[in-house]
Amino acid sequence: MANFATLCLLCLSLSMLYYLQASHAMAHEWPRGGSTRFYDFKVQTLRVTKLCNTKEIVTINKMFPGPVVYAQEDDRIIVKVTNETPYNATIHWHGVRQKLSCWFDGPSYITQCPIQAGQTFTYEFTMVKQKGTLFWHAHVSWLRATVYGAIVVYPKTGVPYPFKHPYEEHIVILGEYWLKDVVQLERQVLASGGSAPPADAFTINGHPGPYYNCSKNDVYKINVVPGKTYMLRLINAALNMENFFSIAYHKLTVVEADAEYTKLFTTDRVMLGPGQTMNVLVTADRPIGKYSMAMGPYMSAKNVSFQNISAIAYFQYVGAAPNSLSLPASLPSFNDNLAVKTVMDGLRSLNPVNVPKEIDSSLFVTVGLNVNKCRSKTPQQNCQGPNNGTFAASMNNITFVKPTVSILEAYYKKINGHFTEDFPGAPLKFYDFVNGAPNNAPNNTQAINGTRTKVLEFGSRVQIIFQDTGTVTTENHPIHLHGYSFYVVGYGTGNFDPQTANFNLVDPPYMNTIGVPVGGWAVIRFVADNPGVWFMHCHLDIHQSWGLGAVLIVENGKGELETLPHPPADLPRC
Repeated sequence: MANFATLCLLCLSLSMLYYLQASHAMAHEWPRGGSTRFYDFKVQTLRVTKLCNTKEIVTINKMFPGPVVYAQEDDRIIVKVTNETPYNATIHWHGVRQKLSCWFDGPSYITQCPIQAGQTFTYEFTMVKQKGTLFWHAHVSWLRATVYGAIVVYPKTGVPYPFKHPYEEHIVILGEYWLKDVVQLERQVLASGGSAPPADAFTINGHPGPYYNCSKNDVYKINVVPGKTYMLRLINAALNMENFFSIAYHKLTVVEADAEYTKLFTTDRVMLGPGQTMNVLVTADRPIGKYSMAMGPYMSAKNVSFQNISAIAYFQYVGAAPNSLSLPASLPSFNDNLAVKTVMDGLRSLNPVNVPKEIDSSLFVTVGLNVNKCRSKTPQQNCQGPNNGTFAASMNNITFVKPTVSILEAYYKKINGHFTEDFPGAPLKFYDFVNGAPNNAPNNTQAINGTRTKVLEFGSRVQIIFQDTGTVTTENHPIHLHGYSFYVVGYGTGNFDPQTANFNLVDPPYMNTIGVPVGGWAVIRFVADNPGVWFMHCHLDIHQSWGLGAVLIVENGKGELETLPHPPADLPRC
């Protein structure tokens, strides 16, 4: 597979020559450096039969999972997206830092209006100093349940991995599958005021595996040669669940997290929240046989129903009897917070890093769920949350409401009335967020609605303290920041206390999505050196739909390479 990927890169480079000559230049174009890779994405429906049911799903190029975007560090990537479905669509390039290319980041109503049925939009961005495993996914409604695929960025030619080169590489994408139409499902859940139903199946590369109905042969498989070492590029593309992953009787050595190298760290299992990626090395050093690769739930919230049947794939040694029974993989129990902490504790940047020590802008942001009072004349239908209220979610008790235009466009063109610049840098009042939070919903668990943004000066050194709350239930929240990676300098349980908090300012991991621990806190730091409008949100889509998000606006700097270019000509209209 590795050789095939290299071949892909070569063919792509050659096929790009003609396109390059015709490619339109952007103002303030980022220095080129690499090649340009062109991809053609068609948003299309595909009829699939899974779990004894046949239905239409939305895909890219009728592939599920979608096509892999291959590139090398510093390459320019151009993706023409044509929407051939009746649904609105956008594509977000998750973890791509979008240096000076905020217009192409992809979240609907944040940096662009959706690509409507029959329309086309071309995304252009450069992988500036980025390599590793990332992924792309739809960023409208819950379409990313099936609209997702890997981004594999190789080091520059001649630059080796900082570990022994694996015999082969394989992409392993964890997902969730629904029998219902996911766009309708999101509408129904939001209209009900209640919680989301669990997925009908977990999937590994689109396959549920033998534990599910009608899925005995719907199984992903990797054939392995005894004694060889394999690199698995793990991606969690699940919609509403965090997941454990393990391989029966095999150790996993983590070498990269969120497309940044880490110190080697060996473990029996890993946990990935939606939006997180991890490269692990696995050596086929066990007796010849068929071993299960398992994906199961990590559910830290209380009283939430979830899918508890594991998705299974096979790690099958060459020479094993094809119909032999697979050896079962063991996964932690669904609420094993310690197993999650152990993985997080093991993540360290490969080399010492330059973490901001002085801070210009420090934000304290509570993350959690809310229950609002019923406002409906038909409460049976619309107020199915706790105590006949409606579920919401918030940061600093502000429920984020997406506007009907793109915030970036409104900001750039100075169109008033679509957002405000008053997202609070701290909660209105401090209390025991974890244990003393008001649980008598909906009397005092209300949130305020708003499209609020926080403006940051270009070049400012930013610290954000995320604090989980127990307003409804404490829970691990995978928080993703668009346009940046950040140093995770600390995390812990309970309420954040600056007197006792331990920070790693030497080799913290550099991530784009951080699981804020259940009933705990996490602190991130970054330099705001990329102008634009950047979404910061929980990557559990139900929480995002309920409003667990906010927007950071990073102002232009002084220089040419510190200024947001003008919008592309084909930017979709709302």
